[in-house]
Amino acid sequence: MPKLFYIARDKLGKKITGDENAASPEELIARLQGRDLLVINILTDVEKKERGLGIEATSPAKSKKRHRGVTHEDLALLCRQLATLLGAGVTILKCLDIISEQVASTKLFNTLKSLHRDMEQGLSLHEAMAKYPKVFSELWVNLVESGEAGGNLPVVLGRLANYLERTASFRKKIISALVYPVLLMVAGMGALLFLNLKIIPTFADLFKGFDIKLPLLTQILMAISEFQRKYILVIIVAIAVLIFLFKKYTATREGRLAYEKFKFNLPLFGEFFRALIVERFASNMSTLLESGVPILYSLEITERSVGNLTMADVIRVVKEDVREGKSLSKPLQQSGFFEPMVVQMVSIGEEIGELSQMFKKIDAFYEEYLETFLARFTAMFEPLMLIFMGGVIGIMVVGMFLPIFKIAQIR
Repeated sequence: MPKLFYIARDKLGKKITGDENAASPEELIARLQGRDLLVINILTDVEKKERGLGIEATSPAKSKKRHRGVTHEDLALLCRQLATLLGAGVTILKCLDIISEQVASTKLFNTLKSLHRDMEQGLSLHEAMAKYPKVFSELWVNLVESGEAGGNLPVVLGRLANYLERTASFRKKIISALVYPVLLMVAGMGALLFLNLKIIPTFADLFKGFDIKLPLLTQILMAISEFQRKYILVIIVAIAVLIFLFKKYTATREGRLAYEKFKFNLPLFGEFFRALIVERFASNMSTLLESGVPILYSLEITERSVGNLTMADVIRVVKEDVREGKSLSKPLQQSGFFEPMVVQMVSIGEEIGELSQMFKKIDAFYEEYLETFLARFTAMFEPLMLIFMGGVIGIMVVGMFLPIFKIAQIR
């Protein structure tokens, strides 16, 4: 039997290396997994000597890299592939080699190659991922750490993949629902600008040849058109400056909190934004708790990854109360941010010991609510936008044709 060298980690994360006789790498992997070891790599005698001499293995076929950034779909696919390959007994380093040649993102390709090098130098998977926070969020890093510590990394990655796929799908639905209203609004604004900058000035030049007093509506429309034509650059610069100042203000803690408060208090849309944040909170908590992460640690991770300062402040208070021995449902109720239904479901989950499943039900409820809201909004927005645009364009047409009627009467 050939001698195979291995790199593995025990349940405490300690790196273990050694060599054993085995008929195949698969046999050695099965043997090591039977000792509760997480196999990182298997090398033959020749491969070990090559690594020792600094010789790189023959590189696989060049990856087809289609885009530069890393999308949510890229990360979901990566997680699913990692879970599947690790579950099949493939070593982590081999998984990274295989997946890196299949990814459609240049940045993710380079990151996976860097992960491979870092792990060869002795880092665990979560330690290597932590070096790339722009690609792997804290949720990723902490769940991987939990999986490595518990020896069930494929299972944890499978749950994370479910979460990422669910999130990516939900994000797609939201974007798809908003595309049509946004396009309709842009087209409408474009039509108004065209009328103001091209059509009305043409009529204005025509009316100058007639010695008549223009109707008030026509004078107002012509004044607006003249103002836009004369100060169009100033208007564009002013809008750009306002956007810049807004972004600078909302980049501060006070500005971000004020903006979030404004969104939550909006008529009609306030409840939508609040439901969106509660859905994200429930989704994160269900994934973390289901993966075996303790509740306090789950709250801490969710606080940092929820993406909303108002919710983060609420979670921080809840976390401190739970640390003092209170139940989770009581501080949630005292926060005033969560609806009574959410509080009651969390309370029931605590009583029956199924908190992760209750958070999953809350997540499903709010996801359905948000989808329904967007469907109704889209259905309502189209006729309202058409009525608005029809009314504005109608007023402009009437304003331009009133002087023509007056000229016809004079003649």
